[in-house]
Order: sequence, then C-alpha cells, then structure tokens
Amino acid sequence: MLRRYFTKSTLMGAGAISLAPNFAFSNPPPPLNKKSLKFGMIKEDLSILEKFRLIKELGFDGIELDSPHQLNESEILEAKQQTGLEIPGLVNSLHWEKPLSDPDPAVRDACTESMIDALHMCKRYGGTTVLLVPAVVNESVGYDQAWERSTEEIRKMLPAAEETGVKIAIENVWNNFLISPLEAARYIDQFDNEMIGWYFDVGNIIRYGWPDQWIRILGSRILKIDVKEYSREKQSNEGIWKGFDVKLGDGDSDWSKVNKALKNVSYSGWGSAEVPGGDRERLREISERMDRIFKL
Repeated sequence: MLRRYFTKSTLMGAGAISLAPNFAFSNPPPPLNKKSLKFGMIKEDLSILEKFRLIKELGFDGIELDSPHQLNESEILEAKQQTGLEIPGLVNSLHWEKPLSDPDPAVRDACTESMIDALHMCKRYGGTTVLLVPAVVNESVGYDQAWERSTEEIRKMLPAAEETGVKIAIENVWNNFLISPLEAARYIDQFDNEMIGWYFDVGNIIRYGWPDQWIRILGSRILKIDVKEYSREKQSNEGIWKGFDVKLGDGDSDWSKVNKALKNVSYSGWGSAEVPGGDRERLREISERMDRIFKL
C-alpha cells in the first residue's frame, strides 16, 4: 500500500512539475487591454455602420457614444452586431449644460433624468458604465453646495443603476470639484453602493497632480480609464489649455507608471481615447500610439 501511494504521489508530482512552466511563463495581459474611443472623434463622412467598420479595421475593440444623441438606435445596434465592435459605455452629454450642482432644481432634475435614460440605453447597447461629471463649482455655486446637491441627485439615479446593472462612472475634469484623490474616494464611498465608481482621466490630472498617485488611492473604485495626454511645459509656456496639444505618449502622463499603478490595483480592461480626432489616418495614428503606451 505504501509503495502504491508513493508511486501515485510521484506521478502526480511529476505531472504538476510538467505543467508548472505553462503557468510560470505565461504573460498576463497588460492592465489596459481593450481599446476604445469616442464616437465624435470620427471625422469621416460615413454611415454609422461604415464608421463602426472603420474603427474595427483600425484595431479598436469598442466605441463610446454620447447620451442623449441624435443617432438612429436601430442602426447603432445593427452596426454593433455586424462588426462585433463593443459599446462599453456612454457619456452623459448634459452634465455641463445642466449640472447636478445648479441652484435651479429643474435644471438638476433634467440632468438626473438624462442619466436614468442613459443607464437604460447603455443596457440596450450592452455597455457597463455611463460617464458623469458630478458637479461644477463656480462663483455662484459653492463647494459644499455642489457636494450636497450632486449627492442628492445621484442617490435618485442609483435605483436605475441597480435595475440595469450599468454603473455610474464619475470623471475627474476641470470643474473645480473633487480635486484631490482622497476627497474623490470619499465622495464615492459615501454612497456605499457598488453601482458607482470612477472614470479616471489620466491627462486631466496632470495639471494639478500625478496619475499614479490617484490610481493608487482610488484603487478598485476605478471602473474605466480615459486615455489623454497633457504637457506641463506647454501649460507653462503657452497656457493651460495648450497643455492638451500634444500627441499620446509625448506628454507628461508617464504611461509606464500609470500601467504599473493600474496593475497594482488589479485594473484590467478598457482604455478609451479622448483626444482630437480626425480622418482615417489620424485615427490610425491614435490607435498605434495607444498600442505603444499600453505596452509600457
């Protein structure tokens, strides 16, 4: 009996050893491993289906749309089916015009309703997030008011998020609100709900912070990544908005640190370009540059 046990154990051990190299030397995918862009970046005069085909041909895996939009929904679904291109999420298109921090309840309600509609639309498209700028702080809207009003409105959206399974993804933008990663994390955590998280825009942070620090602090709250560049040198010499006037990989985003930070927080998924678009050749360049920075 001992001999049979020893023989069986030895064979099992040998089998385990023979399989080990497959695990030891397999390369996990990089944290940014699915590539998308915004629909409005496509500047070719084409039908929806032709635009989807173009993007697929150029190596993109998905495309994000605004909501609400003026596109034909049947054509969108048909293009998605024919090309196999994914629609990973939508971007709310009213959050600047009708912010959730506005003093007028009717304005806030319009944005909230648009988000609820977008959550349902995103489910029909097979997406998982709707991007939202939560508030705008300015001379007439205080920071505390923006926090309170936007929190109240987002709580009204969460039942629709839970119903659809589509998450609300808060983006960091130049809205004078949630300008530290600790505060951003606290804002998400106050809802105590897995249906809200963060849509992290790498380039938008460079003006006043470092992306890898934000990623480390936000951690698993990060749902998706916007791929964008920014140059502090151009900001200093030409003005703050000129900082964006730099090609992917040529600014101060430090993609090797970004990728390492994303890997450390176990992020794996979409990177969506949000840069000036153009024709076929411009979009091809964007796709190739995204490939390079994803590998850093």
